[in-house]
Amino acid sequence: MSVTVDSSGRRWVRGEVEVPGSLEEVWQAIGTDNGLSSWFTRSEFSEGADGQPAQLICHFGPGISSAATMTQWDPPRGFSVISDEFIPGGPEVATDWKIETRDGGTCLLSVEHGLFVDSDEYDNHIEATEAGWPAFFRILQIYMTHHRGEPCALLELMGTAAEEAQAWDDVSSALGFANPKLGERFAAPAGGLRFSGVVDTIPTDTEVILHLDEPTSGVAHLFVWPINDQILLSIRFYLYGEDATEVVSREEPLWRSWMEEHYPLSQG
Repeated sequence: MSVTVDSSGRRWVRGEVEVPGSLEEVWQAIGTDNGLSSWFTRSEFSEGADGQPAQLICHFGPGISSAATMTQWDPPRGFSVISDEFIPGGPEVATDWKIETRDGGTCLLSVEHGLFVDSDEYDNHIEATEAGWPAFFRILQIYMTHHRGEPCALLELMGTAAEEAQAWDDVSSALGFANPKLGERFAAPAGGLRFSGVVDTIPTDTEVILHLDEPTSGVAHLFVWPINDQILLSIRFYLYGEDATEVVSREEPLWRSWMEEHYPLSQG
């Protein structure tokens, strides 16, 4: 993955994914609060005085949010935003979301980040963002294939650990997916948390996407992330179905207690 520089001096990266569904169905998955929150992060489109979306606000975790101003709203084919929060202290970054129809009942979704600067000083920021898209795109594929249009409830957990590799070994063993293999079933040890399903994707050595059947149908995305002199453990559940909200209400206290016991969130 690398940054492309065009003749105008614009520097950009792009991620794309082919997903099942009609143009309108894919639009619902990216152009609505509920849709985008069903596979990406907890997201909301805030309306302006004219009733049209004016901002996209994405919540990535406790105290980690990003707001972008809408520059184009073109349902059902896409939208564009620009943000001065994308790179703290850096230039504005424009992001274009576009949907193109494909044969066979699928669509191609692309997300492109671009900025105008005279050097490669900020390339690492947009390259890191590009590197994060494949995991989210895989969750979108699962959602559109197996749970399209179903209600979704999010359960987001974050903690800190002392050392990256050890933290991953510990959490994967505790939750039943140590040394995961694609397509392999897993289950947390009996008597503990209700957590089972199939290993779907292993993006990195310290990241996994799991297709769940317990605590209900859904997806779990777990990863360890070194940032700002800390090691963060992130667990995000996307639970689907009419009972998803009820399941989150029941399971969230158990998971939060487990996280606070084993991976308390440092305030440092």
